[in-house]
Amino acid sequence: MLSNHFQNGIETAKRVWSRIPNSEDLQYIDDAVGLLKKSDGSGVESLDYEVIENYAYREEQAQRGKLYVSYLLVVKWFFALLIGIGTGLAAVFINISVENFAGWKYSLTFNIIQKSYVAGFIVYALINLVLVYSSVYIITQFAPAAAGSGIPEIKGYLNGIDVHGILLFRTLIGKIFGSIGSVGGGLALGKEGPLVHTGACIASLLGQGGSTKYHLSSRWFQVFKSDRDRRDLVTCGCAAGVAAAFRAPVGGVLFALEEVTSWWRSQLMWRVFFTSAVVAVVVRTAMGWCKDERCGHFGSGGFIIWDVSDGQEDYSFVELLPMAIIGVIGGLLGALFNQLTRYITSWRRNYLHKKGIRVKIVEACLISLLTSVISFCLPLLRKCSPCPESDPDCPRPPGMYGNYVNFFCSKEKEYNDLATIFFNTQDDAIRNLFSAKTIHEFSAQSLLTFLVMFYALAVVTFGTAVPAGQFVPGIMIGSTYGRLVGMLVVRHYKKLNIEEGTYALLGAASFLGGSMRMTVSLCVIMVEITNNLKFLPLIMLVLLISKAVGDAFNEGLYEEQAQLRGIPLLAPRPKYVMRNMTAREACGSGMVVSFPRVVKVADVVSILRSNKHNGFPVVDHARSGEPLVSGLVLRSHLLVILQSKVDFQHSPLPSDPRGEARPISHDFGEFAKPVSSKGISIDDILLSSDELEMYMDLAPFLNPSPYIVPEDMSLSKIYNLFRQLGLRHLFVVPRPSRVLGLITRKDLLIEDTETVNTVELQSTRNGE
Repeated sequence: MLSNHFQNGIETAKRVWSRIPNSEDLQYIDDAVGLLKKSDGSGVESLDYEVIENYAYREEQAQRGKLYVSYLLVVKWFFALLIGIGTGLAAVFINISVENFAGWKYSLTFNIIQKSYVAGFIVYALINLVLVYSSVYIITQFAPAAAGSGIPEIKGYLNGIDVHGILLFRTLIGKIFGSIGSVGGGLALGKEGPLVHTGACIASLLGQGGSTKYHLSSRWFQVFKSDRDRRDLVTCGCAAGVAAAFRAPVGGVLFALEEVTSWWRSQLMWRVFFTSAVVAVVVRTAMGWCKDERCGHFGSGGFIIWDVSDGQEDYSFVELLPMAIIGVIGGLLGALFNQLTRYITSWRRNYLHKKGIRVKIVEACLISLLTSVISFCLPLLRKCSPCPESDPDCPRPPGMYGNYVNFFCSKEKEYNDLATIFFNTQDDAIRNLFSAKTIHEFSAQSLLTFLVMFYALAVVTFGTAVPAGQFVPGIMIGSTYGRLVGMLVVRHYKKLNIEEGTYALLGAASFLGGSMRMTVSLCVIMVEITNNLKFLPLIMLVLLISKAVGDAFNEGLYEEQAQLRGIPLLAPRPKYVMRNMTAREACGSGMVVSFPRVVKVADVVSILRSNKHNGFPVVDHARSGEPLVSGLVLRSHLLVILQSKVDFQHSPLPSDPRGEARPISHDFGEFAKPVSSKGISIDDILLSSDELEMYMDLAPFLNPSPYIVPEDMSLSKIYNLFRQLGLRHLFVVPRPSRVLGLITRKDLLIEDTETVNTVELQSTRNGE
C-alpha cells in the first residue's frame, strides 16, 4: 500500500510539473513526425549505418587483401592521433584567448576604477559587449549550426540522425571563435559543450578528407566514406572534446560511452582511449610551455582543474544526511533548470527568433549588458571584510588568480566576497568556491545573492545565438548552494573537521547530475578535475540521489533540447506501450512504395519526385507468380544511377536472365553521401525524353540481405533491433511458411585456418 501511494504521488507530481509551462512544445513534437523537421524548417534524415551488401560492396571486399586491411587499421589509429592533436590544440587556443581577453578586461577595468567606478563600468560593459557581439555576429552570419552547445546534435548524429550543417568546416570555425567571444564576454555559459562539438567537427573533417568547398581537402585522407566509419571518428572526437575541456581523459571515454553514443564495441574503446590520452599530453605540454609567462595572462588557472587534495581529510557518518540533502537540492534545481530552459527556448523559437537575425543579435547584446550590470553593480552593495591573517597576499586585484578580491573597499587590507566570485573567470571563481581553509571567506548573503542571480542569468542566456556550454555554469550554481549547506554544517557540528569547499564540490556534482542525468562519466570527471579520490563515494551518493530526483520530473537537459530541435533520439529503452504492439500495427495502413527488378527510368523519376522515402523494397516475381522480396535499394543509390546514365538499357528484361547480378561500372565510394552537402537531388538530374523511356536493372545495386522481421513481432523487440544495430529500414513480412535451417552459437565459432569454401556448419542436432 505504501509503495502504491508513493508511486501515485510521483505520477501526480509529474503531471503537475509537466504543465509548467509546456504549452508550446507540441508544435516541435508534431514536427518530429514523418520526415522529422527541425523547428527552423530544415530537414532531418537518418544515417545509413547498415552495410549495403550490394554487388559493388562485395566486389570491393573481395579485392581487399590482408595488406589493405592492415593499412586501414593503421589509418584509423593515425586519424585517432590527429583528432587528439587537433582537438587539444583547439582547446589550448580557446583557453589562451579567453584567459587573455578576461585578463586584459579585468586589468584595464581595475586601473580605471582607481579613478572612477562609473568609467570603469562603462569600459567593462563595452568590452563584454564587443566580445559578445563578435560571437553572435559570427554565428548568425557565418555558422548558424554552431549556436548552442552542439551536444544534442552530436548525440543525434551518433544515434543515427543527420542534422545538416553540424559537422561542416564553417561550423568548426564558428564554434571556436564564437566560444572565445561568448565566454570571454562574461556570459553565464561555458566552453566545454562547444569543445565536444569542436572535436566532433575535427573528426568528421578528417574522415571526409577535409573541406572541398574551401579547397582544404586531400585525397590521402579520403579513405572512410561510409557513415559507419565516420561515426567511429566522431565518437573519438566527442571523447577528445571532454578530455580537452576538463583535462579528464578517462572521463572523456566514459562520457562518449554513457551520454552520446548508441553503439559501442571494444575496438572502438581502444581508439577512443588513445585519442583522449593524446589530448591529455597535448594540453599538458601546452600548459608547461605557458608556465614561463609566454602566453600572456594565461597561467595555471587557465584549464579546468581544481585541486582539492589539501581539503577535508575524512568525513563522518553524521555528514551523510546533509550530503544527501545536497543531492535532493541538486535534483530539484536541475529539473527546474531543464524545464525553464525548455520553456524559454520554445518561446524564443516560436516568437523571438522568427523575427530575423537582427533580433538574435540585439537579444545577445541586451543579455550581455544585463550580465555586466549585475556582475559589476551587485558587489558595490556588499560591505568589505577584513583579510585573514593567514593569507599574506590578501587582497588581490580583480581578475587575478586566487581568493580575496579587493573591489570598492575603503581599506587596503579588505576584500569583497561577492566580487571574489563575480570579478573572476568562471574557472577561477569555482576554484575559490572549492578552496579549503577558507571557512569565513564568503558570507551566506553573498552566496545566496550570487546563486539567485547567476541561476537566472544561466536560464536566460542558454538558448541565445552563441556557442553555449552548460557544464561550468552548472558547477558554479551547484558549488554555491553546496557551500551554503557546508556553512550550516560547520556551524552545527563545530567539533568536526569540515571544509566548506568539500560541500561545494558535492553541490556541483549534484546539480550536474540533476540537470544532465549523467552518473558514471560525471563521477569520474569530478574526481579527475579535483584530484581527490577520497570523495568518490560521496560524489557517487549525491549523483545517484540527484539523478533519481530529477528523473521524477523530466528528462535530462540534452534530451529535452533534442526534442525541441526535432531530433528523434531513440532512448536506451522502448516505451512500455510498445510491448503490446506488433510490427504490423506500427506499419499502419499506408501502401508500400516498391520497385520491380527492371524498372522504367520515367517511373523511378516519378516516384522519387512524388515522395521523400529513402529506401524502397525491390519485389520480383517467381515463375509461379508469387511476389519475392529481392532486396532494398536506397534513394541515394538511385540518384547516382540516374545521374551517371551508364546503366540504362533499352530492354525491359533483366540484364542477366539467370537472375544473377552483373558487374557494374561504379565504385562503391560513389554511393557514399558527402558530409559537406545534402548530396544529389532529383531536381539536379536532367534526362531527355529518350532516356526516360529506357530501363534500369536494379539487381546489382540493391542490398540483397536486408533485415526482415515477421509481422507479429513486438514493437519493443523491433525498437531494440533498431537502436542496437543502427538500422534505418526494416522489412515487415508475413509469417514465413517454412524453415531452411537453424543457426546456433556453435555455427558462428569458425576457426581462422578454415576458408569460406571448407567451412562445414555444425549440425543443430549436436547439442543445440
